[in-house]
Formats: sequence, C-alpha cells, structure tokens
Amino acid sequence: MNDYKNTLNLPNTKFKMRANLVKLEQEILTLWYQNNLYNKIRESKKGKKKFFLHDGPPYANGNIHIGHAVNKILKDIIIKYQSLSGYDAPYLPGWDCHGLPIELQVEKKIGTPTDLASAKIFRKKCRSYALKQIKKQKKDFIRIGVLGDWKNAYITMNFETEANIIRTLNKIIKKKYVYQGIKPVHWCINCKSALAETEVSYSTKESLAMDVAFSAFCMSSVKKIFKLKNSHNLSDIKILIWTTTPWTLVANRAIAVHENYEYVAIKVNQELLIIADLLVKSVTKRLKINKIEIIGKTLGKELNNLIFTNPLTNVNVPIIISKHVTLDLGSGAVHIAPAYGEDDYKISKKHNLEIYDPISLDGNYLLNNLPSLDGLNIFTVDKKINNLLKNKNALYSSDNIQHSYPHCWRHKIPTFFRATKQWFINMNHNQLRQKVIAEIKKISWVPYYGMEQITNLVLNRPDWCISRQRIWGIPISIFVNKDNESIHPKNFELIEKVSKKIKIHGIQAWWDLNKNELLGNEKNVYKQITDTLDVWFDSGSTYDSILRKKWLFLKNNPVDMYLEGSDQYRGWFMSSIVLSTAITGHRPCKTILAHGFVVDSKGRKMSKSAGNIVSPNSIIEKFGADILRLWVASNDYKSDMHISEEIIQRSVDIYRRIRNTIRFLLSNTNDFNPNEDLIAINDMLSIDQWALMKTKKKQKEIIFSYKKYHFYEVIKKIIEFCSTDMGSFYLDIVKDRQYTNFKTSLSRRSCQTTLYYILESIVRWIMPILPFTAHEVWQYIPGNRSKYIFTEEWYNKILEIKCNNRITKIIWNILNNLRAKINKMIEYKRKEKKIHSSLEVKVIIYLDESILNKIIFLKKELHFFFLVSEVVLKNYCDELKNSDIASENKRLKIYIEKSEGQKCLRCWHYTNLIEKDICERCTNNIAGNSEIRNFF
Repeated sequence: MNDYKNTLNLPNTKFKMRANLVKLEQEILTLWYQNNLYNKIRESKKGKKKFFLHDGPPYANGNIHIGHAVNKILKDIIIKYQSLSGYDAPYLPGWDCHGLPIELQVEKKIGTPTDLASAKIFRKKCRSYALKQIKKQKKDFIRIGVLGDWKNAYITMNFETEANIIRTLNKIIKKKYVYQGIKPVHWCINCKSALAETEVSYSTKESLAMDVAFSAFCMSSVKKIFKLKNSHNLSDIKILIWTTTPWTLVANRAIAVHENYEYVAIKVNQELLIIADLLVKSVTKRLKINKIEIIGKTLGKELNNLIFTNPLTNVNVPIIISKHVTLDLGSGAVHIAPAYGEDDYKISKKHNLEIYDPISLDGNYLLNNLPSLDGLNIFTVDKKINNLLKNKNALYSSDNIQHSYPHCWRHKIPTFFRATKQWFINMNHNQLRQKVIAEIKKISWVPYYGMEQITNLVLNRPDWCISRQRIWGIPISIFVNKDNESIHPKNFELIEKVSKKIKIHGIQAWWDLNKNELLGNEKNVYKQITDTLDVWFDSGSTYDSILRKKWLFLKNNPVDMYLEGSDQYRGWFMSSIVLSTAITGHRPCKTILAHGFVVDSKGRKMSKSAGNIVSPNSIIEKFGADILRLWVASNDYKSDMHISEEIIQRSVDIYRRIRNTIRFLLSNTNDFNPNEDLIAINDMLSIDQWALMKTKKKQKEIIFSYKKYHFYEVIKKIIEFCSTDMGSFYLDIVKDRQYTNFKTSLSRRSCQTTLYYILESIVRWIMPILPFTAHEVWQYIPGNRSKYIFTEEWYNKILEIKCNNRITKIIWNILNNLRAKINKMIEYKRKEKKIHSSLEVKVIIYLDESILNKIIFLKKELHFFFLVSEVVLKNYCDELKNSDIASENKRLKIYIEKSEGQKCLRCWHYTNLIEKDICERCTNNIAGNSEIRNFF
C-alpha cells in the first residue's frame, strides 16, 4: 500500500497548540520594554486625533487586588481599541500618595510624631513607604499587559505636583468658594480626623436606645403651666427624652420641643412624666406602664425656657422650641448636644448654646468632672451610662436597636458628628451645586443610570469639608489674619511664592516656611494653618494640576474618559467634577464609565474572614495574564463580577477555542505569500466569498460592540465566529480542498486568501483583550508587516470587500437547513455503528421542484459541502408518488446510504473511479492538473 501523506498539503505552523502563557508573556514583556514599545506606538500615531483616558490614581498602599486588575484591564482594552480605531491614545498612569492609610503604616513602625522635628522625619518615611508601594504596584500592572508611560507616571507627591495642587486650591480660594467655619462633620476615631461625605458609607449598627428623664429645676413653674392643683404629694416632675446615642448626654445643653404639639403630664407612682400627647401609647408601652393618668396638658410653646437638670452631669438646661422635633419616634422631646449633631448645631447657633466637646481625637472622654467616664471611649460606654442613669432613677427604658448608621469608608467603623473648625468648599456659592448638576448632564454615563446616582448625591450633599487633621498630606496653604482668621488679601500672590518653593523642596517647604523672608512687615498678621487637604482634593484636582499642565492639547477642553469603580460616584468622580466646574466652568471629561465590584461565585464580597480572596497575581502565575484579561472582558462590568477557579477555567476554555481557530488559520497559510498568491475576490470560490462576507459583517459588529464598551459582546461574537461560522462550518468544509488540491491551484489559493484575510481581521479583534496572544500571532502571519500589531489599525480591506456570489442568501439558507438534517441523520447512523465517517455516506435528497431548481447548479460539488462522498438530487413529485410521502408539508425526503464505491487512500472519499488506491481527482491533483471548483 502506497503512503500518499507526502502528496498532501498538510497544515504546518510553529504557533503552538499549548500557549504556555506564563512563560511566553514574560518573554514578550521583556521584548516590549527593551524596544520601548510604548514610544514606538506614540511615534506611529503622531498627527492622529487624540483620545485621552485620564487614569484615576489608585492609592499607593498594599498589593494590587482583583479590583485593581479589573480597572486597569478595562482601561487598557479601551485605549488599545481606540488606537486600532485610528486615534493617538496615550496613557499616563498615576498614583494617589498622601493620606491616612500610609500614615497608619508608618505609625506602626516609628510611632506618632510629637513635635515639628519628628513630623519632618515622619513625612520622609511616608514618602519612602509610598515609593516602595508604587514600585511594587507598577510591576504588577505592567505584568497584566497594560501599556503606558510608566517612566513618567504622575504621582501626587511629586514636588511639582504638590505645588500645582496648592495652586489649584488657590484658584478655588480666589473664586471665593473656600471658607472656614465651625460645622458638624463626620469624625472617625481611627482617622483622628474629619471626613467628607464621600468618605462615609451607611451600614447597619446596633445601638442602645434609652428613655432618660430630666428632673424639673423648679417644680412649681411646671405645675403652673400644666395648671396642676392638689399635687403636693408629687416627689418629682420630669421630662422624658429618647436617644440612640447615650454617650452624647455628657454634652447636653438643652431639650427641644415643638411649639405646636400638645404635651401631657402623666402620673406614674409619685412622679409626673412630660411627653407628647400623640406618643403616650407608644411611650407607655415601651416603658411597660400599664395604668396611666393624664393630669394636665399644654402646648409645647408654653414649655419654653423651663429649666431641667441633666441626671448624668447635673447641668441645668433650658427647654427650647424647634421645628425639627417630630413624632415619628421617641417622646416628643429631644435632647440637644450642640457639638454632636447637624440639627443640634444649627439650633445651638440660633439659641446661643454652648458648643461643648469633651472628646479627644481618638474618641475618648476628657471629663475631669465625671471621673467614672473620663478616658473611656464613646463607643464602649453605653452600659456604663446605663448603670449610672439607673442608679440615679433616671433610666426609664433601654433596648438594643438595629439602624442605619454612618461608617468610615476606610475603617468600616462608626463615625460621629462633631462640630469643629474646618475648611469647606461652599457648594452654593456662585450656584456651584446647580452648575455641577448641569455639567453632569453633559457627560455620557456608562451605565446611563450613573447620571441619576451622582445627581442625587450632589443634590443632597452638604458643603465639602476639605480639611484633615493629619501630617502626611498637602497642607492647606492659606494665609489668614491672626486676629479674625479671615483669608489674607494678598493670599493669592503669597501662595504663588510658596508654590515655587514647594516645587523645589516639596510640601515640607510649607512647614519650614521662613515668614520673615516671605512676609516682611506683614509677618505679624500671618497665621500658619496646620491642617492638610482631603486626599480627594489631591486626586480630584489632577485634571487641573496634572493634565492641563502636561497636555497642551487639552487647554480647557474635557478629556475623553474617566473610568473607575462605582464607589467613585461619591469619590473621584464627584471631587473631579466639582473642582473642574469651579475652576473652568465645565465638566472634566466627556464620558464616565463605572464598573461594579468583584465577588465570589456565591455573590459574596472578597474578604480575608470569608477566605474567598482571589489574587490577580495568583491567576497570572497559574494561567497567564491573557486569561485574566479574557475573564474581565467576558463580564458585564456594569454589575458585580463573579470569580472563582471554576469560572476562570471557563475563560481558559474560551481562550483555547480562539487559539485553536487561529492555529488552523496559521497552519494552512504556511506556504502562502500574500504579495504573490492573493486571489481577486470575484475569482474566488463561492464559499470563500461567503466566509469573507461573514468576516466583514462580524468585524462591523465587533467594532460596534467595542465602541459601546460592551466587551462581553465582543467575546461572544468572536466565539460565535470561531465555533459556529468557522469551526463547525467553513473550516470543516475547506479542509478537503486545502489538503488535497494541487498546492498552487486557484481553488486552494482562494481558500488561503480567505484564511489570510480572516487572520488579519481576527488578530486585531483580539488585540485589545489578548495583547500577548495577538503579539504572538502577529509574528506568524505571512507577508511583510510592521513589527508590532499595536501600531496597526482595523483591517479595512475586509470592509472594502464586495462580491457577486452566485449562491444567494436564500440558497445558503436551503443548504444550511439540508446540512443540519443530513448531519443529524449521519450522527444517528454513527451511533448505531453502521458507519464510522460521513465520507462513507451517499445522500439521496428528494426536493420540491422549486427548491430543486434553485440548487441544481451546485450538484457536482454538493458532496464537498455536506462532507459526504456522493449526493443525488431528485424531484420530489416525480420520484415519490405514494400517499404517505405526498402528505408531508415540507415536500422533502432524505435517505442516507452507505457508499458503494471504494475508499481513496489519499482523500478518503468513496468513489468507483479508483486507480492504484487513489481516485481520479487525487491523481490529477498530484500531477498538477487541479480539479475545477466553483463553489465549495
């Protein structure tokens, strides 16, 4: 028996079936950075229209987590897509470097600074720590395949950037948005600092709710108002307040009632309790009082200025009138602690109440007059206060309740309202709030409902508290008068002088400021501010402090895109839009894309306690960065993204399908030279023309999905193309022609031309998502080409293809329906073990005459389409007259028979035209007398 293997055009390529991405990617990365790939891309895009995605700076603290990877990969996909679309799309990565998390890490090592000298050392240690974190994170981001200007990445602690942030602050001050005031702000005992609204989240907290009674200072005054007679035997008269923050009782300075509510005096044993009339039922139920006797009524306004004694501190406090009192909960009387609540503070200003704040920065009482509470933390004293009140017969109920409560975004611990002197950006000055909302509406939001979310946040947010009581941060560089602390008239000019020094020496120049040198005769009016800026100001101002300084093309124009996690609606998105609107009058960007969070396969958040943390580095070390990128792209990022090893394995399977398809294309174009062997479109076989038109259509769909930033649709369309259009259809059909036809025949070159065009298209489709694989593929595609795919654009030749295919869409539908039925019947025969291969089959098809006439011209080549050895077409009416067949609606009958011919040992088709073990067709192909194919 002769071996005809050497006469076949068998596939051959050095492109491996197994990618070994972990090793391969490292080699490719080395090549990219040795050859300055990023700079080469910039050179190739000179003069193109710009697309700029501004990198929201990640915080320079700790290893990158899976959320970091999602964020950076999405950005990189978009930039690579825009580059393919003909834009010059530079990427400037950045880091946020100041603030509390870095301070805490340094405090663990060297403790808290106690003087100016140690504060200077502390800042140096913070800077050193941040640099180490940046170096580590940069390495990880590069490993993911993110191409960017890493050598010139912006970091907010660069001296020049620190100076520019201060200049940005000065612009805001000059426009009179900044003021200093005492207002209640969220305070975190771990941060030991004020927080902005953006740093606060709400979650459920268990609190001890209490009904506490304040005794009347003058019982006769109360009796007179309630018109009480024959009440000589009363031991006490009390007003009842209900609170969920018992720790604030030490700072109580008044009790508020509503002027128009009716209040009653109810007798309980030998005491009178004053509560709101409409709350009698709920209060007595809470106090477990079965029998009540109402012995007097009066309106709230009549109680004004009555004095009652705080049972915890023995401080006498007045009753005041306030409309903020409601009848939703409690007793109708509200205790007022001016330093610890928004409403309390407003009321205290109106009534000139003392703003008493006996709490340290870390939340401990400073109470010399109450030694039993002195030094205790406010969040641990509920039981202690409970017992103290009980001992004084002032506690009437106590019960644990669950309620929504503000928590520090960083530390996940409860915050509390605290009235302190802080610096604020006035959201209502010059109609800033309305202008911000107007600019939000001009931004294109992905997803679209992001606009509503951030609009509601802006509508409801208070003034922005921009000051922090920290050491490692941009100083609030403002010159104020010593006497009244108003902003100095020459502040703008003075700060510009300071900024020049900071540009050279960094923020330490502010703390080392030589007042004599700078202020001259005005030094006596100067006071140095010791607060630092909210880090959201640092990062939010980068549009002004970084981009408008570095990128001249921006001028006052918004950049193209911001892209961050959905938590940044209240964070970076918010601060950026507010600052840009205040400074330039317009939005900082044209589009904002927000992605969801990563959760495990059960939908749980990643946490150490749950043991479900998936590290991006662990995925890369096991599977490769392209697999991680493929998982990111396969998710609809608008909602939470699920991850587990099983889910990652699905991405491995998808990758394998794409790679195997590309490998087939490469292995069958190994002897193809596009400069010499390309076949004109109108000279190509019909099925090749069909494949090119399918590729053209798919490319349009894929580009449209990229344009919408629907990357999961891109993956879906690529898989459909590889699995359905190519794998189970076109590539199966062309194998016979590709392997058995004469090497340089028109029909084979037609197929190779098609495969070449598909290769040029698909390598670009995958490039933004699978850059390492695309780079590898690019090296094997035949023909002269640029060194890197990353300097290329979409393969527009595929979009220019036009052809007059003799096989119309109607005929393709007929053929595909027949093929599906035939394949099903062949599979059934195979399961019965009556045949082993479809090439053993002869197919007889009885068709309606109208259908038969449409496809009869394909008769000689149909067996190549159906992957069988013989196809016989017959007229349904002429050949089948019996009634059972005639009654069929579709007027179609298919018979599968085993072929009667012999098997050709070269092409494996069965035929009667066998000579020396091979068929006549193969004999001619070997000799160079290639068979004529028109269709398949």
